[in-house]
Amino acid sequence: MQHRKADRFVYGYDASIFRGSDVLAIAFPATAEEVAALVRLAAREGLPFVARGAGTGINGGALSQEAALVIELSRMNRILEVDLENRFAVVEPGVVNQDLKRYLQERGFGFNFVPDPGSQVVSTLGGNVGNNAGGMHCLKYGVTSNHIMGLQVVLPDGEIVEVGSKVPDRPGPDLTGLFVGSEGTLGIVTRITARILPLPEAVVTQLVLFPDVNAAARAVSGIMAAGVLPAALELLDRKSMTLVDRAVHIGYPENAGACLIVELDGIRDGMDSDVRRVSEICAAQNALSIQTAETEEESHRLWLSRRAAYGAMARVSANVYICDGSVPRNRLAEAIERVVEICTGHGLDVINLAHAGDGNLHPLIPLDPNDPDARERVIVAGREILEMCVELGGSITGEHGVGVEKQEEMALMFSPEELGAMLTLKFALDPDDRCNPRKIFPLALFPPRTLAAAENRLPRDAVS
Repeated sequence: MQHRKADRFVYGYDASIFRGSDVLAIAFPATAEEVAALVRLAAREGLPFVARGAGTGINGGALSQEAALVIELSRMNRILEVDLENRFAVVEPGVVNQDLKRYLQERGFGFNFVPDPGSQVVSTLGGNVGNNAGGMHCLKYGVTSNHIMGLQVVLPDGEIVEVGSKVPDRPGPDLTGLFVGSEGTLGIVTRITARILPLPEAVVTQLVLFPDVNAAARAVSGIMAAGVLPAALELLDRKSMTLVDRAVHIGYPENAGACLIVELDGIRDGMDSDVRRVSEICAAQNALSIQTAETEEESHRLWLSRRAAYGAMARVSANVYICDGSVPRNRLAEAIERVVEICTGHGLDVINLAHAGDGNLHPLIPLDPNDPDARERVIVAGREILEMCVELGGSITGEHGVGVEKQEEMALMFSPEELGAMLTLKFALDPDDRCNPRKIFPLALFPPRTLAAAENRLPRDAVS
């Protein structure tokens, strides 16, 4: 267990723009039993505790809201079992998403764990479960919750329980679904039974250039309305294309105002028909060009258009605020236009990316953390973007979770009665609110004891 000041200081940060309160100590358990012992210790001493993976979350969900014990799960990183016949893998929460994919591929199993958040090369499965992570392929295959069969969880009193199972049709309430997406507020996940799927027979990647975002968004609606279900459907605006081009030299023409990356997968029979149909729909929306990858190497290069986008932001700013909201896909063009209007109205630049197939927006707003005025304008613009998403029939989060970033915005989507019902579940398992306390829900809904201890809570305008 680490408790030196320098060690504790770095655990007050994650990949978000927020800063946590003081960390009392950091523990590095290697087994579920050690996690349970730590939780029982915290219960005996009346200490709050926070489970932490790789710290890649951008909503501040892994940051302590008060002086707390951090339980860091990086040493629980074993792949325990792979069952190809029943299509599941059993892993510990510290296994990195990409490492599980690589393990399945390098051993020639012909299977994959599909969820692929943008942080997949560093984020852990425990964090993916906590935030119900999505990714580029969630359009066809769903988010993390669609791929989790069972969990082992240490409850806030230190009891170890099993929810779900390796059997897909276990009777009773869906307790697994209760914990997936709960952001570590109901317990600490110590083992995960994850569904794995066979690799598709055929994969085709296309890069389609359009004169503007509206044309690209209409093509997205047309593809989905035609009954074609791509594995991935990603949209970049002109600014993001320009940044990517500077970084990896894709070679976009100057007259291209937006692009779509379309990935189709499935059985070989019928694939040519789907590729042709997508091309026809895009051409009908004035596509400037349609490039289809002929080799796996070409496919990887086309995907660079999307995968390099966030890293390319470093050419603009060392700090970026990443918004995450979703809208119905037929409102995508309107939403992106309004994002630009909101940011422009606050004197902010913005680069737009989107998981277009499911309407998940990711505006990227460059940020100077040393400029208090700019910091405040970014926070205000972020809230207005979320308000707009809800107004259009969408959600305040598409895949990044709530954490501390959006807990007050939960009231935009849910009534006091609905929020109260959710908190009833929280306090049934964690009556003293010690398990990742004061997260997800508006602070005013927590009991007086919690509010009285909230003096050290990170203000919404505090940026690391």
